[in-house]
Amino acid sequence: MNLHDVAARVERAEWLDPVARPLSKAVARLIPSDPVKSLLSGTWLGHPLHPLLTDIPIGSWTSAWVLDLVGGKRSRPAADQLIGLGVVTALPTAAAGLADWSDYVGAERRVGLVHAGANVAAIGCYGLSYLARRRGARSRGLALSFLGAALATAGGYLGGHLSYAQGVNVNRNAWEEGLEEWTDVLDSSGLAEGRPVVVHAGGGDILLVRSGGQISALADRCGHAGGPLHEGSFGGDCVTCPWHQSTFRLADGQVVHGPATVPQPAFQVRSEGGRIQLRSLRH
Repeated sequence: MNLHDVAARVERAEWLDPVARPLSKAVARLIPSDPVKSLLSGTWLGHPLHPLLTDIPIGSWTSAWVLDLVGGKRSRPAADQLIGLGVVTALPTAAAGLADWSDYVGAERRVGLVHAGANVAAIGCYGLSYLARRRGARSRGLALSFLGAALATAGGYLGGHLSYAQGVNVNRNAWEEGLEEWTDVLDSSGLAEGRPVVVHAGGGDILLVRSGGQISALADRCGHAGGPLHEGSFGGDCVTCPWHQSTFRLADGQVVHGPATVPQPAFQVRSEGGRIQLRSLRH
């Protein structure tokens, strides 16, 4: 059995659901929708925040591990400080990860739960290691930090599985071809004021909305998690995804509120001979 098989077993572990489901809901209730949700999701950054933050504690702990192995006595103070830095910076990293995890369902939520559990245990081991080192119990501190390294490695593998095998937090529209040329999609009479319509063109579904005589067109699948925008709410020249409440401007697809981090693909619109035609709008 290889590591992928182990992760696949976690995906199928439905016995985790009685813990994962209510815990996910509790986390979602603790995180206000805005501005905290957008902050932790990385909406302001244009990229999920959690993967970026992980570099700091992982880098700190890995550097401490190297110093513990080959640095000798002179490097002990530096190693200890790196352990402490890793623990402190792991806290906002965990907060950003929990904000993302609260949006997961099914297999993603199960893997995310084990990923989070391994990392929380790693933080605990490193915290205890720091305390042991400060009290002069160096052997115990080393043992705890090595155990923390093993747990963080396991958690990191599952984090990679979430991203690269399950596609979590990957822009769901990244591979859409778009419309390079003006493309006929609908008779103008088929789009009534304030009644969204979905058409299929360029290999994907496109949302059309007529408001005040102006027609807007966006990719219908929310880039955050694939929610159907046409089932969302409309107001203030924006559309809000029904799944996780990401809000986009209808005019150009820009993100108004997270957790989405990238704009929705938007389209230019024109009317020719009573037909609506679309072409991709490049951001």
